[in-house]
Formats: sequence, C-alpha cells, structure tokens
Amino acid sequence: QVPLLESGGGLVQAGGSLRLSCAASGSIFSNNDMGWYRQAPGKRREFVARITSDGYTLYDSSVKGRFTISRDNAKNMVYLQMNSLTPADTAVYYCNAITSLPPTYWGQGTQVTVSS
Repeated sequence: QVPLLESGGGLVQAGGSLRLSCAASGSIFSNNDMGWYRQAPGKRREFVARITSDGYTLYDSSVKGRFTISRDNAKNMVYLQMNSLTPADTAVYYCNAITSLPPTYWGQGTQVTVSS
C-alpha cells in the first residue's frame, strides 16, 4: 500500500471549487492529526489546514473561510474542499500526519492550477 496518495487536483477557473482526497496507510493515519500542505513553484512547502483525530480543525489565514478539511476515520481518508479558488492557490497539494516528529515520507501530491 502506498503510504499517502493524494488525488482530486486539476485545472479550474478563479472562483471555482475542487475537492482533494488523501488516502493514508493505517500507520500514518492512526490516531494522528492530519494536515494538508501546498507548495507553489519556487516557494517552500506551507501549511494549509489541520484536523485532529476527533475533528477539530485549524486553517491558515489565507484559506480560512474558503477551504474545509475533513476526515473519514473508518476509511483512513482526509479531504480538502476548496471553494472560491484564486490563482494564488495554485500549487501542488500534499497531505500528511502531524506528529511531534517531522514527516519522513511525502506522497507525490496533486496539482491544483487556478486560472484567472
């Protein structure tokens, strides 16, 4: 099983929506907080959103009110609903567990491109 598999990206016009999915292995998902990150060309990977094992959420200010993170603990899945997209949201999006240690594995991510 691939430890992390992100999907759902694509090309969308500004103002549009996309829903990203992340399938995580049990060892990664477990009872961990899960997060979405993104990396735009020429920039460092940055935090987007976080969800605890019991559903509490936290968002970067740049996406708060537009993005919604959720999880399905029975399926080891994490989702990111993205609305009101802007060109500034263009990036490769990654998911990962959030623990006290830095991640040792990153998936391939899913490309989101927002045209103006």
